Amino acid sequence: MLKLKEGFDLHRDAVLEILRKEASVCRMTEYSEAVDARLLNIESDGGILYSWKGATGTTRIGKYDQNTKQNKLLYTFDKQVCVSSCSLNKEETLLAVSLAQNVRGEERLKPISKCLTLLIEIHPINNTKVLKAVDCRVKVQFLHQDGDRKSVLESHLLLFAEDGYVDLYHVLLSKHEGYRVVMANPERLSKTAERIVEDFCWVQWDGHTQRLHYLTFKDKYLLRCVQFQPNNNCETVLELHLNLPANSFPTVKFVNLGFDHYHDKKPSRELVRMRVFTNPIGSLCVFYSQPLKDKKELIYTVVLVHKDCTKRFRVDLASDGSSQNSQQPHPLFIPIGYYVLVYLQGHFLHCINTRQQEMLCYSLFFSGHDVNSGLQCQSADISVLHAEGRPTCLLELVSGKINAVQLSSDFLLQILRSDTCSRWPGSAADPQRLAALHCLLVYMGNDPKLELKIMSWVCDNVNTIESFDLIQEFILASWYRIGYNRFLGLDKVLPFSSIFEKKEVPGCLLDVPGVCCTNGFHAEPVFKGKTRGLLHFWSELQCNTERTKSLDALMHSRYRTSHIQAEWDKLKSEKKPSSHMDHMEENAKKVLSMVDTWCLEKKLVPLFQEEDHQQRLLIGLTVDKLREHINRHLPRLGKKKIDSLVINYVAKLVSILQVTRFLHFKDS
Repeated sequence: MLKLKEGFDLHRDAVLEILRKEASVCRMTEYSEAVDARLLNIESDGGILYSWKGATGTTRIGKYDQNTKQNKLLYTFDKQVCVSSCSLNKEETLLAVSLAQNVRGEERLKPISKCLTLLIEIHPINNTKVLKAVDCRVKVQFLHQDGDRKSVLESHLLLFAEDGYVDLYHVLLSKHEGYRVVMANPERLSKTAERIVEDFCWVQWDGHTQRLHYLTFKDKYLLRCVQFQPNNNCETVLELHLNLPANSFPTVKFVNLGFDHYHDKKPSRELVRMRVFTNPIGSLCVFYSQPLKDKKELIYTVVLVHKDCTKRFRVDLASDGSSQNSQQPHPLFIPIGYYVLVYLQGHFLHCINTRQQEMLCYSLFFSGHDVNSGLQCQSADISVLHAEGRPTCLLELVSGKINAVQLSSDFLLQILRSDTCSRWPGSAADPQRLAALHCLLVYMGNDPKLELKIMSWVCDNVNTIESFDLIQEFILASWYRIGYNRFLGLDKVLPFSSIFEKKEVPGCLLDVPGVCCTNGFHAEPVFKGKTRGLLHFWSELQCNTERTKSLDALMHSRYRTSHIQAEWDKLKSEKKPSSHMDHMEENAKKVLSMVDTWCLEKKLVPLFQEEDHQQRLLIGLTVDKLREHINRHLPRLGKKKIDSLVINYVAKLVSILQVTRFLHFKDS
């Protein structure tokens, strides 16, 4: 199901270099002692921070640059310390470090705090300032700096405390001798601190987008989203109530703030796992798992804010025959494009389509022996690294390996070819094939070779699918791909499936074996601040949410070919040329200029002959009515984008019709 691409390897990319450096320090040909290297953080520029124990009783912090493949020593402590969190500013002049201090033996009698947070000048080495000395864990993270500024004389540091608050430090810098950058008035650092979150029980930091998501609880759980702007100002832009059980987070949970449980020998006790995922096009999803009931089932919920809906899934864990263990299962939420995978090792893998959520048949579900994730580690030993607009990576916490993850087109093709579904009788396999077909065509369909493989399968199996029209499904899914990348809401306006033309949806497409789904309350986000025109993502998300509500309220928002039947009959009956016909002809010319011929096996196949007058009129009429329909429901796209979308849309339809017809004729 998944395809892993090898990336960073702590041993290969860092430890081998560390051993060479330690051998040089000790003046040895080879250093064989354990260095206890540990990953600490991944910065927004991709830099990987790690620490290790030095040969001379020191602890060192280094950085691996994924672009240059080079390691750099950042700082050395003159004694061995336990670094629990670390962050580096963009200019690599300041290092924020949290140290977990020992409180064993005689030290227990001393007034010593459990966590010491330092701000260190590393270029040049000069001041070290204590920011916090507290009895709870502290995580540190520098903000992005404005990349357009030539001279950066300030840095901004977030400090997350396990006691449930977040502080923002504004660190002013000064230049000495033209090149030495040092802290200005370090003794006043504490007075620059600004408390931006007062009381949280769960927090997630997204470094690439500079967004902070956190949960608070009074009478119910409230999710707040804070956006940091390029000038480092921040504002709360979204509030959303979540229907979580009380006491879902008995201890504070950090997400994407270093690797908290990297050093733990035992998994931390968690009642709920939760993640927030966003997409640049303006979508926001909240995934969270519910407590298990006697470990016989797992309940997880997805709130699709951009679709104004909530779905609750329940999976029976006892029925798959998997071995049960005494530990709390750790489901992983893995975003891949606009899909999110819910994965519980040895039990199930659910690939949820967050764009086409109306029916379960657009999502893939595998359980028991059908689960083929490609992952080797236990779920509790994997951390999901997600940055909006970038490939999702999986970190193996024990080995320190980071691998990019994507869906496997070969595996999806196997589902189409029935090898995976052969144990299911008749139409029981149709939901899997339908979901796999959409994933291949819409999400992966930019590969011409892959598209031809799918075309060939369609032609071979056109009469074997019972619950949906295979050729129509292929055409509409391919057709829909043209616009889905840029415009959310098209699935409510354009047909992306043949199922919606049916008077009654087949029962097998409504229920997926192994998973039960119930639709919960509608998502009711409250947008705050200056979302419109100021912050592109939040403006898009608000528009998408409002558009979804308005389109759901309409009876016939999705375009149907039957809409043009009456006008087509009228147009065919006209005997004399008219300005209306001329307009249809101009529309057809724009489409056919893009698909005059199709090169297949070095043969040019003419699509339409000059005398195909009625077909040209039909193409022109389709363009006209489709343009009118989108203008009515999605006017915000603008005339130019709508015209381009419609012409490309119909051109793709004509191309697919012709090639599919040619392949079918050739094979017969």
